[in-house]
Amino acid sequence: MADENTGRETRRRSPTQVRARAAGLVASAVGWVGRLIALVLVVHVVLVMGNANPDNPIAGFVRSLAEPLALAFKTLFTPEDAKLGLLVNYGLAAVFWLVVASVATRLIRRLG
Repeated sequence: MADENTGRETRRRSPTQVRARAAGLVASAVGWVGRLIALVLVVHVVLVMGNANPDNPIAGFVRSLAEPLALAFKTLFTPEDAKLGLLVNYGLAAVFWLVVASVATRLIRRLG
């Protein structure tokens, strides 16, 4: 079928192709969201381990994003050293989000 405006041939995609394309796009978005969440958690750990000023707006903003994303991992381990606890707990939360995003991405692609 020729497009009269451009003179190019246009292909019609089957519903299966459209569904697979949509699933790929959704899977990519889910993967990026998981990586972004993990990045926020890692940046928070870096700021705390690097003794960033907790009253700084950037550090406060990252903390406000990271705390709810750490889920139940926030208090999983409670060593005497608070920084070590934050490193382990938020690090585990970051790994959790990467694994969840990876599994979800694979499932979405497989279902698409």
